[in-house]
Amino acid sequence: MSSPFGTVKAEAAVVSDGSRTPPSGCPLHQDAKTVAPPSECPMHRTTEQPKSAADVPAHQDRAYEFVQCPVTGAKGNKPTASDIDPTNMMPPPNQQPSPGQPFSLSVAREESHIPRAGSEQNWVYPSEQMFWNAMLRKGWRWREKDVSQKDMTNIISIHNQNNENAWKEILRWEALHLRECPCGPALKRFGGKAKEFTPRARIRHWMGHELPFDRHDWIVDRCGKEVRYVIDYYDGGQGSNHTILDVRPAFDSLGAVWDRMKVAWWRWTSS
Repeated sequence: MSSPFGTVKAEAAVVSDGSRTPPSGCPLHQDAKTVAPPSECPMHRTTEQPKSAADVPAHQDRAYEFVQCPVTGAKGNKPTASDIDPTNMMPPPNQQPSPGQPFSLSVAREESHIPRAGSEQNWVYPSEQMFWNAMLRKGWRWREKDVSQKDMTNIISIHNQNNENAWKEILRWEALHLRECPCGPALKRFGGKAKEFTPRARIRHWMGHELPFDRHDWIVDRCGKEVRYVIDYYDGGQGSNHTILDVRPAFDSLGAVWDRMKVAWWRWTSS
């Protein structure tokens, strides 16, 4: 499966022992490096800003508390909000172990390289415990022999790498609008639509290909203008350890249609 710019394969880079290096500020790893915050962009700062703590996406409100250090992040992690987060259509983060959970899971969260619109901080990925609880809400039920603690570490690594690669692909599309938005885009909100197959995915299925196992719609802030991107996730095949991503602008505007026509033409003439 190829995206308009080429095949995107998201492979999980997992340390053999499943460990991660906590950022600076953790008493266990004082020498670790921190991720530099994104530079300020006046054009981005003119977009709508959160007016209060209640306006901050629920699952991001205390995210950096868990990014800073697994030791301090594990303290006082009981959620207090109860509203659905409109930026990702998810309930507030649940960092508490589920009843009957067969093993402990990390509550540490990794900072992404994806800027969050209306904020000076990047989006933060869910912890192993948050991911486990989210899967339970969706109806998944595992027995201890079905999944291990190391499996959850690998799943989180694959999940995060998929998102990083999806954002890189979006940046390649957004490079077409560098003059319009020289500061670069930021991710405003997103949502999963696993069972809502796109026309493109259905056409491929009619041609004998597999349907994507997941779909996300990402709403990007292009210096004040909202742009929707569609991401289809395909299994890399039997014995494969990667996911194939198909990332492209949604047919929401003439500008998006023009972008896809231009890229299709470039691919055709350069092949």
